[in-house]
Amino acid sequence: MERVDLKVDVTDAARLGEDAHIALTVHVPDADALHRNPVVCFAKPGGGYSKGYYTVDLPGPSSRGAQAEWHAKRGWIFVSVDHLGVGESSTQHDGMRLTYTTLAAASQAAEQEVLQRLATGELVAGYPAVVDPLLLGIGQSMGGCMTVIQQGRHRCYDGIGVLGYSAVHTHPPPRPGTAPITMLWIPRDTLPSEHIATNAPAIAAAALATVDPDQGSSMQWAFHYDDVDAAIVEADLVDFPTRHGNVPPWGSATVPGAVGLWCIAPGAVAPEAAAVTVPVLVAMGERDVLADPKGEPRAYLSATSVDLFICPRMGHMHNFASTRELFWRRIETWSEWVRTVKESR
Repeated sequence: MERVDLKVDVTDAARLGEDAHIALTVHVPDADALHRNPVVCFAKPGGGYSKGYYTVDLPGPSSRGAQAEWHAKRGWIFVSVDHLGVGESSTQHDGMRLTYTTLAAASQAAEQEVLQRLATGELVAGYPAVVDPLLLGIGQSMGGCMTVIQQGRHRCYDGIGVLGYSAVHTHPPPRPGTAPITMLWIPRDTLPSEHIATNAPAIAAAALATVDPDQGSSMQWAFHYDDVDAAIVEADLVDFPTRHGNVPPWGSATVPGAVGLWCIAPGAVAPEAAAVTVPVLVAMGERDVLADPKGEPRAYLSATSVDLFICPRMGHMHNFASTRELFWRRIETWSEWVRTVKESR
């Protein structure tokens, strides 16, 4: 297994009028472990997190190594992607210009570059050319949002895994016995400065003008299951996402502002979700942010299939959980169904 870190120029694709690049980490298996038509999986992190969510052996009650390494050991080419404005990608941009269109176009351009290098054998010296792989897109939380957007607009994957994100309504549940969490619903293609919130009465009733400034502490119950050590939870979520300037290797101090605001409104990705024509895996933790898990299939009106998996003893941040390997295995078994669908066409 080998790890390759890349930065791909996406200035033209992003159309921001300034330099822009996407950072990716590619884990490739040993050549003799490759399938005849191997999986190439592009994975995107959630808001406040970086590609380190996939490449780092995250602390928690069950250390299983990093997800990227786990899949690569089983023959996958696993590509962890920092969104534009996140982690090691360029972050100097105005967050309110980092929209669905901009992020999807930038990621699409970078991913196509990776596929081109794989097809020509240029990614790793001496590595066999990878032609016609099984292409998967997976994303956790906001990464799931952008995976849906990218697939709906660019039709780039043979199957998508939407992990801990709802195409119907994403909403964090509060700890039992505490007040409900009220999030701003900002319609897509509007800005906070326009003061348009479709749930303005609910915001007023909750006596909130903005999202809780210490939203990390209010999210703890949903984000991490009870068996995750309190020190890990604190490192992950206190002063989320900036974390007092002590950003862990799985985190990002920056969030694409427009997408971060838009993605939690009900139906925020409805047009793109309805346009997805490939198999979909909707997977989440036992405690997660999907308001109606069993209602998710209705969002994917054109999909070949929609599988649902609810992983026990897991919160929204799946890769910290004691049951993380079970979650990864479910993604792996679903990928074989995607392969079957592709080969039957």
